[in-house]
Amino acid sequence: MNQFLSFIRKETWHILRDVYTLVTLLIMPVALLLILGYAVTNDMKNTPFVVLDADKSMLSSDYIKKLNGNKYFSMVDYVHSENEIENAFKKGLCKVAIVFAPDFENSFIKTKHADIQLIIDSSDPNEASSVQNYLQMITMEFQQEKSSAANMVLSVVGEVKMLYNPQIKSAYNFVPGLMGMLMMIVCALMTSISIVREKERGTMEVLLISPLHPSAIILAKAVPYFIISMIDVSLILLIGHFIIGVPIVGNLLTIFAISVVFTLAALSLGMLISSVAPTQQIAMQMALLGLLVPSMLLSGVLFPIDSMPKLLQYLSNIIPARWYIEAMRGVMIKGVGMSQVLIEVGVLVFMTVFLLFISIKNFKVRLAL
Repeated sequence: MNQFLSFIRKETWHILRDVYTLVTLLIMPVALLLILGYAVTNDMKNTPFVVLDADKSMLSSDYIKKLNGNKYFSMVDYVHSENEIENAFKKGLCKVAIVFAPDFENSFIKTKHADIQLIIDSSDPNEASSVQNYLQMITMEFQQEKSSAANMVLSVVGEVKMLYNPQIKSAYNFVPGLMGMLMMIVCALMTSISIVREKERGTMEVLLISPLHPSAIILAKAVPYFIISMIDVSLILLIGHFIIGVPIVGNLLTIFAISVVFTLAALSLGMLISSVAPTQQIAMQMALLGLLVPSMLLSGVLFPIDSMPKLLQYLSNIIPARWYIEAMRGVMIKGVGMSQVLIEVGVLVFMTVFLLFISIKNFKVRLAL
């Protein structure tokens, strides 16, 4: 046991005295979180819109004030015809056009029902969907304000209730997803490079003459990266909650327990790469192209899995980050317990055991030669 701890201290010292590695492992996750979760965001702010108000009534005026009086939309101008609306879209002056019919208020007075026409620039489908969701939310608020006095009904696209993320903040999606991406970088990439570096320098043979079993040596090299990964998880949770404002509804112990399982799976992937990669450069390419890129594209952090072709949906099942991110979203945002994410955790446990077995077995065969 003392020899095992000595190997852990040796590897920890190598990491601590390497400034570049420390920056990569600790500073980069914080920087990426602030950039992706705070600065670079698809949250809507000040979306420009124009108004074609043929009614010019108090009711339409109140709705325009409601829409223009929040941070999501900003009124550009009034237009007077459909041709002007088209020109405004073509010139890029607006993303939305609000159209009121000439009998908008009279229709409300007579039928207690008022329709608003929305014209949305859908050249960017994701943005158009967000615009529609925000308009629904604001319309519902306006309807609630007016309904108490006159039982008014405004129909745009129907009533929608936003659960768990009523403000539709993209950070709610980025933070759990970024946890998976960063832990994959720290564990898989850095572990594979660290072990291959020993082979390139010829120091692996020196380590193997020690009384420790080869698998114990490999595990000892992975322990510091496991600890750093847990530190990164803590930093991401603290920054995500207190700076970016992402709620942590679920149990922290559950979050860390799932993170431990995923970290072990990522470490196993790193060890597997190191067993087949002859150089650090090849190990880095295998980790980036074989792990990080598929994890970004098929884990659901950037694109909804349900919207993918069936083949890609099937392929996403072998991506550990997909199951980790789904579990994190459930625990962090929805507040579910471990019992509600047993499938995701079970898949991660199976992957961890399988990858760890293959990794250690592969190292044994390689080192015996």
